[in-house]
Amino acid sequence: MSQTVDRALSILPLLAEGPANLEQVAARLDVHKSTALRLLRTLHEHGMVYRQADQRYRLGARLFALAQQAVENLDLREIAHPHLAELNAACGHTVHLAVHEEDEVLYIDKVESRYPVRMYSRIGKPVAITVAAVAKLLLADLPEPERRAVAERLDYPRYTPRSTPDAAAFLAELAKVREQGWATDLGGHEESINCVAAPIRGAEGRVVAAMSVSAPNVVVSADELLTLLPRVRRTAEAISAEYTGQSPCLRSDRPQSDEPQSDEPRSDRPRSDRPPTRSKRAAP
Repeated sequence: MSQTVDRALSILPLLAEGPANLEQVAARLDVHKSTALRLLRTLHEHGMVYRQADQRYRLGARLFALAQQAVENLDLREIAHPHLAELNAACGHTVHLAVHEEDEVLYIDKVESRYPVRMYSRIGKPVAITVAAVAKLLLADLPEPERRAVAERLDYPRYTPRSTPDAAAFLAELAKVREQGWATDLGGHEESINCVAAPIRGAEGRVVAAMSVSAPNVVVSADELLTLLPRVRRTAEAISAEYTGQSPCLRSDRPQSDEPQSDEPRSDRPRSDRPPTRSKRAAP
């Protein structure tokens, strides 16, 4: 390990014991104060340490946030996986689990389709955020000012004619998703791939993750895939219940329509659909 990295990491256990000043950090590391200051400044820039008004340093909020996020995602994936596998066994299609981290939506779990025509996607890969059904659910749950800020700073690639064209269309789509409590991606990233998704909620009712079922239209049509929506939502509710330690139930403060017909394209607005992966056809 690089000596610089080793020294920087050695500061964190020291500050876990309580705030320390520059002299104390330098003494613990057995380095000159200028070296200790340089390391502390780097950690401070990344939010790992914070300099108090009394010039002592303590662990930074960013470090706690990363630790909490890692624990939550690890626990969520462990809880969700059996439910995802059960859904996959029942329908045979690809099932994904995704979370929102900073400015990206990432897959954290995947159960592969049993069909020879499969999707190219992998755990840890960011989704196409402006079209993916899981991304719509995660962003739709953000407070309105944050939602608008995110939408306005995104680029809007035209993957297909059904891709989201601009921020205004994306905000309209997010408003619809927030109202109905589920999302689709019908050919927005690749014309041949469709997806239905449902939210997973934490103890306070906020969306902490989203799960989806995706399939190429050579295996199942969009209309046929939409018939799986009630089961996808029940799976998401079961994961939410286990994650929060509560009995599964429908939230009463948001409409809970299972009617996929309400997601049919309207002629007066653009469609934005399709999850963020590329499909590949495997040899039968």
